[in-house]
Parts: sequence; C-alpha cells; structure tokens
Amino acid sequence: MNNRLYGNLIFELSKTGRKGYSLPKDNFGGYSADELPDTLRRRADAMLPECDELTVVRHYTNLSNNNFGVNNGFYPLGSCTMKYNPVINEEIAAMTAFSGLHPMQPEFTVQGALRVYLGLQQSLCALTGMGGFTINPYAGAHGELVGLMVIRAYHASRGDHKRTKVIVPDSAHGTNPASAAISGMEVVEVKSTADGCVDVEALKPLLGDDVAAMMMTNPNTLGLFERNIPEITALVHECGGLMYYDGANLNAMLGISRPADMGFDVMHINLHKTFSTPHGGGGPGAGPVGVRKGLEEFLPVPRVTGDEVLVMSEERGKALGRVSAFGGNFLVALRAYTYILTLGREGLRMVGPLATLNANYIKERLKDLYELPIPGVCKHEFVFNGLKDKTTGITTMDVAKRLLDYGYHAPTIYFPLLFHESLMIEPTENESKETIDAFIDVMRRIAEEAAREPETVHNAPHNTPIGRVDDVLAAKQPVLRYETDVKAN
Repeated sequence: MNNRLYGNLIFELSKTGRKGYSLPKDNFGGYSADELPDTLRRRADAMLPECDELTVVRHYTNLSNNNFGVNNGFYPLGSCTMKYNPVINEEIAAMTAFSGLHPMQPEFTVQGALRVYLGLQQSLCALTGMGGFTINPYAGAHGELVGLMVIRAYHASRGDHKRTKVIVPDSAHGTNPASAAISGMEVVEVKSTADGCVDVEALKPLLGDDVAAMMMTNPNTLGLFERNIPEITALVHECGGLMYYDGANLNAMLGISRPADMGFDVMHINLHKTFSTPHGGGGPGAGPVGVRKGLEEFLPVPRVTGDEVLVMSEERGKALGRVSAFGGNFLVALRAYTYILTLGREGLRMVGPLATLNANYIKERLKDLYELPIPGVCKHEFVFNGLKDKTTGITTMDVAKRLLDYGYHAPTIYFPLLFHESLMIEPTENESKETIDAFIDVMRRIAEEAAREPETVHNAPHNTPIGRVDDVLAAKQPVLRYETDVKAN
C-alpha cells in the first residue's frame, strides 16, 4: 500500500503540536489534581507520535486490513488446525456475565463459570477416554510440560527415580523434545521407517527400566495414522514407561477414535485448535491435560470439585502445585465448551472424516505436479516435497510466497524436517469444495508458472505491502526499532 497516509509508520505521520485527544479540567481548575513527585516524572517527554484522531483511526484500521485470518481467507496451515471460529463462540465469551468475572470473586458468585470448567472436563474425558482433565495449562506446549511433570510425579511416587528418558519420534513437533528437556528428562530420538511411521524395530533397543515415557502424535506430523500403536504401547508399558499423546492433530481423530483406547496414559489437547478459538501470534490458547484412570491424583491444583456447590480445591496430596494463575484461560475454555455443545455428539463425529476427506481430495488433485514422497491415504494433512519438476529451480519458499499474491495464506513449509522441501497442507473440515477447488487451481497455476516464467514465482510476492525480503539478512541483522525524532516533523 503506497498511499502517503496509510503506507507509513505512525511516527512518520506525526506533526508537532497536533493532538487527537482532549482532557477535561479537574475540580481544582487545572489538568491534574496533584503534581507527581520529581522522582516519578520523566526527565524528557516520551517519544510519542502527535497525530489527529482521524489519522490514527485510519492508520490502524488500514493496518488491520493487512492481517490474514480464517475470517477473510483460506488458511491451509499444516499441523495448526486453523479452522473457522463460529461467531456464537465469540458472542458467548463476550457476555458480561462471563467476561466481567474477576478470579478473586467469592466462589458462590461464580458457580456458572465453575460449571463450565467441570462440563468441559467431562466432555473432554468422553471424547478422549481419559479419566480426568485439568484445564489449567495455558497452551499446548505448556500442557506437554505439565503432562511430563505428571509422569515424573507418578514414577517418583513409586520410588522409580531412575526413569529419566523420554522417547520422541524424529517426526515429532519441536515442542516435544523441548518440553521433555525443560522437565529435566533426557530426550531419546527414535527413527521413522520409509513410510513415515515409527520404526518399531528401532524402538525396541531403546526400551529399558530408565524410560519414563514415549511421546507420540497420531496422526503424526506427516498426516499419517500410526498403524503400530497397539504394539508400541504394549512395548512401552511392558518396560514400565507411560505413553504420552500429543493432541495437536486430534482434529483428524475427533469422534472416531480415542487416545485412551489406543493405550495412551497422558495427553494434552490444544483447545484453540481442535475446539475452535482464534489463535496465532502467541495466543490466546489453552492446553488441558488428561490422564487415564488412576493418575488423576497427580493433576495440578486448583481443581473444580463438589456436587451441588462447586469449589476450586487447593488440596494437594500427590497433586502438582499450581501451573497457572487460577484456572487457566477461562474464556478460551468457554469458547471450546460452546463449540462442543453446539456441534453435539453427531456434529463432532463429522469433524475427523470431513477433515480427512478434504485433505485427501487436495492431495490427489495435486500429486501430478507436486512430489508426494509417501503415497496412500492421509488424515487431516499431508506433506509434499516441493514441485515434482525439480529442474525449474523453484523452491517451497517460492511457492509459499507466490500463494500470497493470490490471496491465500501459505501452508507450513520446511516442516517436518524429514523432507528437504516440505510443504504441509491442512484444509480442516470447515472448508467448502468451492474454496478447495479454487486453492487447487492456484496451486496448479503456480506449478505452471514455475515451468513457464520461473522469475515471477522466484521474486514473489508482488502484490503485498512488503515484497520479497532477504531472510538471511533479516535474521542476521534485524532492525528491531525505528529511529526517528517525532518532534522534527
């Protein structure tokens, strides 16, 4: 956007002496009742832009129009389940009866909110087969950490302190080994077979009396169902370890299969992914942790307990202490519970099959132009290894940048690390055939452009406010602040 008023930083629109506000005089005839003491006052004026209100409103409104989200376009971001967030979720969360609550209110005044927590926990147990849940963790990675802390507490309660190893597949999300390391355990990687699933034969030598747990995502990050899970869970349990389920890809399994029935002992759910809350850029999120029957006593406090009158119990016993303030992100939990109640049992059973159908439809329509390293039926997402025609010199990054010109958010690129030019696509269950067909047409057009006019693709994007940037320079010499004298204008 090159318009003088909307293509600049707010500091560049500043004019000395221009104001966008007016303050009423106080009862003492001035503009402040008391002068601040010198120790609390600035030695120089803050470097703030001086703009009229209309300029400010237009500037930030136009900036907001550059944001991309599921409400204004197709967002096929693999492994992140960027699905549509129904308006009813937002309407419920915005009700003052919920949004106006304060966490320090007496419990008898927030019985409805506590019922939401309890109802959500019960729903998640029904959907996953777990025996109990805590809603307290703030995000998926936080949930992973809490889940591993539960596993450590379980082993410690039995005096089994030598179990310090966590086995992680080489296709795992990066948060898996990070969470294990932060929890104080040693990460052990297990390789995948050529078909993208955990290599059971490579797993067997890693098992022993020092294994605390194995973490798995199902479907895995290639969008493939791990067919050997019954054998894997039996092997890990036989050596005394527990199975951890990374729920990042639960969208594909929703209403069809349950992690507990597969033999998983502990899991987390990304409420903001599977159960529809706007997210990205660091939040908001929620990562509830579920455990099989017999492990509920290790879940952190506070817990919602009671029958007629609910309370947030701080009773510890073997439980972990607090992992977050109060009960976690309440309004995210409220949105998720609204989503679950709105869809109901029958609606939730359609999520996984529709997500799987959409992903396989795109894969089959594009595999003649994009390299499909692992053929066969996928689940909610799949991974291409760049263009099939490698002679064009066009990379996955180029394809992703060119998609921006056509109004689509790019899929996940260069992850998982199993392939050199990974392009991970996840359409989610919400998208219509017309939307998916339009995306397929653009992907095919980009492949044709790569062969016919590769420079157009290589130099993309062309129609965005900021064109192609030097990624290496930006990483090595980032410009983190804007230097200006706002008074000079």
